[in-house]
Amino acid sequence: MIATTGTHHLDRPEGRLAYDLRGEGPLVVTSPGMGDLRSSFREYSSLLVAAGYRVADLDLRGHGDSDASFSTYGDEATATDLVALLDHLLRGTGEKAVLVGNSMSAGAAVLVAARRPDLVRGLVLVGPFVRDPAVNAVARLAFRVITAPLWAGPVWGRYLPTLHAGHRPEGFGEHLAEIRASFRRPGRGRAFSLTARTSHAEAERLLPTIGVPALVLMGALDPDFPDPAAEAAWIAERSGAAVVLVDDAGHYPQFQQPTVSAEATLGFLRALDRGEDRA
Repeated sequence: MIATTGTHHLDRPEGRLAYDLRGEGPLVVTSPGMGDLRSSFREYSSLLVAAGYRVADLDLRGHGDSDASFSTYGDEATATDLVALLDHLLRGTGEKAVLVGNSMSAGAAVLVAARRPDLVRGLVLVGPFVRDPAVNAVARLAFRVITAPLWAGPVWGRYLPTLHAGHRPEGFGEHLAEIRASFRRPGRGRAFSLTARTSHAEAERLLPTIGVPALVLMGALDPDFPDPAAEAAWIAERSGAAVVLVDDAGHYPQFQQPTVSAEATLGFLRALDRGEDRA
């Protein structure tokens, strides 16, 4: 049995990934969005652990305590990392896990569920990017410019608070400082810039094929979408997912409203445990 407490590292071909592992019970793996850290799930995951689940919180490549030595980043790379972590944590158990992906990681989770149904029993998609936003060429070029490696950290540090529309929990300042400090580590600007260039087109293509129950947790004030409720409904229509709109939350409901988000997730998990909500 793999140790169930503390921070661990997963060896990958070009570097190591950091993840926290806590608790006992059915496995849940969380993965944050671009420019964020696994600590955004800390309180949310603690509530899942207290309810009887084993939870692994993963840092993306080039983020937090994971290495920035990789040559590729984005949806496809994150999907391969999630598969590797699931293979590692589930080896010999005959069990499957629930993936919880925030923002870009939701797209990666869709890829894993569609391609490796032997590993995944359910998805929780949080503020999910599972399709590319409709933007013109000028806006796309501007985004490339502002996410260039040299100034990616300072620009993201100023922009990130706007994504936390609504409630800012106790510890928001410390969390923001932790993210800004992470960007000052070697290679982090490059990693962020490459991550920002990912495409969600494959996630959109595969979304109707995931074949497992899914839950969409969408912040009602999420500024990344012109109409968060409509985006959640679009995902639900194509995947059969249930939808929970989290009041007074932006792009990070698991961090801004951890109790509400965890309660919705636990309802979903318990239905899975009972064999309900089959896709």
